[in-house]
Order: sequence, then structure tokens, then C-alpha cells
Amino acid sequence: MILVTGGNGFVGPKIVRALRERDLPVRALVRRPGDRSAATLAAWGSELVQGDMTDAESLRRAVEGAEVVVHLVAIRQGSDDDFRQVMEHGTRDLVAAAKDAGVRRFVLMSALGTSEQTKDLVPYYRAKWEMEQTVQGSGVEHVVFRPSFVFAGDGGILPTFTKLARFAPVTPIIGSGTQRIQPIWIDDVAAYFAAGVDKPEAANRIFELGGPDAVSWNEFWQRLKRELGQRRPSVHVPMGLMRLNALVTERLPGNIPLTRDLLTMLEHGDNVTSNDDAVRTFGLTLAPLDEQLRRAT
Repeated sequence: MILVTGGNGFVGPKIVRALRERDLPVRALVRRPGDRSAATLAAWGSELVQGDMTDAESLRRAVEGAEVVVHLVAIRQGSDDDFRQVMEHGTRDLVAAAKDAGVRRFVLMSALGTSEQTKDLVPYYRAKWEMEQTVQGSGVEHVVFRPSFVFAGDGGILPTFTKLARFAPVTPIIGSGTQRIQPIWIDDVAAYFAAGVDKPEAANRIFELGGPDAVSWNEFWQRLKRELGQRRPSVHVPMGLMRLNALVTERLPGNIPLTRDLLTMLEHGDNVTSNDDAVRTFGLTLAPLDEQLRRAT
């Protein structure tokens, strides 16, 4: 049995589907089993268990009898206490429960850019770093994946970019646009996780995940507008002005794509992989950026 936390989030359903396509038994931790997203997981043959990352007892019930845990839960917005309770403390409780239950392997979703050097930049990086440390220090066999920007046609940041490219009079590019990103398609991320639950060569390793193309933000917007057939001009917006805008937008309700923390992460450096360990270990065929954009538009 494979316990998946965050199975009804952004990437989670793709990972659950990839596991079920291998005919692997999946148990999904969900907060509300009656939700439509939970019903979809159940329709794929997943067992549902009600629980929450802030409820240690529910995590113990969820992990009982599981051989593998795939931990995907994370938040991108909230107070420092929210990050600590959901991501840091929740992961500690889940790892402790997994260890007590005799779980064979723990697979963690981290994020590209997470490191000891970046952990104090924003709460998100700190929480991801603490999650990694908890898993690595547990004594349980583990695999840690650090994906770059995950692109999809129906979620994440790419639909927002697509709307801007289609409808904005000019395309706003943050800063100079010279920093690089290495987007990876959501199904490719799912394929990595599905393989990561049992591949022997992956044991006790950290893998950085990115697509085949590392491009600057300037080149990304050029490619996206070319795919959309748009010729609107671009304008480089100073980081300071973007921070003022984020100060307003992040106070709005809902999952806001632009926050000051995100800008800090973008400003820090390139979001590209530092090695090809994942490609060499898993041997997956990954969608190039232009193909990702075609699929999404």
C-alpha cells in the first residue's frame, strides 16, 4: 500500500493516476472525502482516509499498513506559524508515524532552490529544508525530488502566464528577464514519483527535476507568445515596483500567484538543475518546453 498525502492538490492527482496505472495500491489522505477531487481519486481505485497534516493521530491511522509514503503536502502562502504547523511539524509527525509503522520508503516532494543557503530567504524554503532534514534523518529509506516550475494546462502558474500573453496590452517581465528557469511538464513529474516508489537506484538520494530546456524569462515569454501567435511587446518591470504590486495582491483572497516571497525566490537566482542525476537514474523521456506550451495552449 502506498499512502499519498496531497493527492487531491495540483500535482497529486497526476501522481495518483500514474501509480494506479501501474496497478499499485494507493491510499489517499484527504481532508474532506466527499469533495469532488477526492471522489475522482476513489474512482481510480484509491482508498480514501480522512485526515490532516495538523492532526498527528489521523496521520498514524493513515499510515497503518503502508509500505511507502509519498508526501506532497505544502502551502505557498500563510503565516510563519502556518508553514511550521502544516509543513514542518506535520512532516515530523508523518515521518514518526511512518517509522513506527515500518514503512519501507518515504518519497518527498521538495522544491528546486531549497538548500541550506536559501532556507532563511522565505518561510517556504525554510519549511522545505526542514522537511528534507526530517526525512533524511529518519533512518527510513527515502527519495527526495526537487522539481523546478511545474507546468500544466489546467493548474499552476502557466495558465496565468498564458492569460497575460493573450490579453495584456504588454507582457510584464520581472526585472531584466535574464535569469533562467527550467520548467517540467506535470506528467513528467508524476512519472518520476511513480518510478521513485520502488526504484532501487534512487534510494537515499536527492534529485533535481527540470525539463530538457533551461531558458531565460525573456526567451520563455518569446516562445509562449510565438505559440499563441501574439506579437504584443514586452516591458521589463523593476523588482521594486513588482513588490509594491505584490503587497496589494497577496492580501486578496484565494491562491494569489504573485507574492513578495515568490519575488524573493525569483530574484535569488536561476531556477535550473545543477546536475543530470535524475535523467541518468530514471531514463525518462521528458517533454521539451515548446511541447509543454503546445499542450497548454
